[in-house]
Amino acid sequence: MRKFLVTVLGAVALMGIAGLALAAGEAGGAELASRPKLDAAALGLSIIGAALGMGIAAAGCGIGQGFGLRGACEGIARNPDAAGKIQVSLILGLAFVESLAIYSLVVNLIILFANPFA
Repeated sequence: MRKFLVTVLGAVALMGIAGLALAAGEAGGAELASRPKLDAAALGLSIIGAALGMGIAAAGCGIGQGFGLRGACEGIARNPDAAGKIQVSLILGLAFVESLAIYSLVVNLIILFANPFA
């Protein structure tokens, strides 16, 4: 009963705070004029940064996956009876390493397309 009560009260609190967080400000011209604009140099630097970040993340994940695969192959070669358990652990580990590259891709897409100055 206590878990249910905490869950319900948490949901009610989140719904109450969401109205404050999502409230729109005045759509006056002064507010829009005071916001800085993203110039071409900043856009170019963000594109270069996103490209370098994704390249480094992909290289790091590739190296990590290579080490994991090497270890799994060595483990199966030493003990062929444990191949099933090693294979399951390998696939799970590769999925975790690949998720890091996907997180990097998401962050880079945010850098490229979520322009805070526009």
